[in-house]
Amino acid sequence: MTKVFVLGGTGFLGFYTTKELLRRGYQVKTMALPPMPADNLLPAEVECSLGNINELSDQEIVKLLSDCNGFIYAAGADERVVPQKPAMKFFYEANVLPTQRIARLAKEAGVEHFVVFGSYFAEFAERLPELHLRDEAYPNMRLLQEQVAFAEGEGKMTVSSLRLPYIFGTMPGRMPLWTMFVDQAKNQPVFPALAGGTAMVTVEQVAEAAVGTLEHGEHRHSYAIGAKNMKYQEFYQMIVDALGQHETTQVPVVPYEQMKPIYVGLDQQAAAEGKEHGVHMVVSSLVQTKDLYLNPEDTMPILGIKDHDVVASIKETLAKCVQG
Repeated sequence: MTKVFVLGGTGFLGFYTTKELLRRGYQVKTMALPPMPADNLLPAEVECSLGNINELSDQEIVKLLSDCNGFIYAAGADERVVPQKPAMKFFYEANVLPTQRIARLAKEAGVEHFVVFGSYFAEFAERLPELHLRDEAYPNMRLLQEQVAFAEGEGKMTVSSLRLPYIFGTMPGRMPLWTMFVDQAKNQPVFPALAGGTAMVTVEQVAEAAVGTLEHGEHRHSYAIGAKNMKYQEFYQMIVDALGQHETTQVPVVPYEQMKPIYVGLDQQAAAEGKEHGVHMVVSSLVQTKDLYLNPEDTMPILGIKDHDVVASIKETLAKCVQG
């Protein structure tokens, strides 16, 4: 494998994946939506074009990919998007259909290894059936996205999926998505957390995992990566500390039933606006009562993910959110 195409190479994950590929001696070609987030973001040796790959014809895409051995799909909509209802239709059109088409055309172009960036919601939809995450639009369509990509690769192309948890890091020209959490905590006397916890990684580890999956990933295999597990209360306390509110904001763990009416209200508000969350708020809050933890040893040795200081990355990310 000598040249890899990164879809979304100027995005947060795609940018770091591109840097990791270059570091390991690969040639990189990328296409991303305009505008470029910062001047001179990518080195000159990266073949970068700005535009929407979904607007190209089949023939144009095959030609674009004809000199590439690998493909990393670092595009699509995540669960923070609140689309017009039905959300299932939105995530099907945003994540499933484009992935299926691109995977089919990549195989036609001679691509041998294809990696999809997915979500750990797909992992826990399988691990914790009692949460009924398969009934929610976002996890359901993430699972379907994997399956159609796997199917398109059959016979000629190895297709693997990375199931990604909370990701931290910064890049030029883009504000971290965690800014919304920081804004919610500003000047609040209480910033409550539910009892569960989550898996976390740095963006550098996502990039290492992406290249490791290209090189070592098995066909039809999903890799749920995680480097550190942390309770939501501890994470929220880090947000409060970053804001300098450690003496003025309490971060208690509160029972789900106490918070449930708020989340029911948010779902009702979305419905009244003709919108629907990819994971209904009443469900996503219930999920936050569980420990969505991942064992680093399940994936780090296989994919060559290195140890990084996740806590330092969280602090750096939150500092940028506060500074604006």
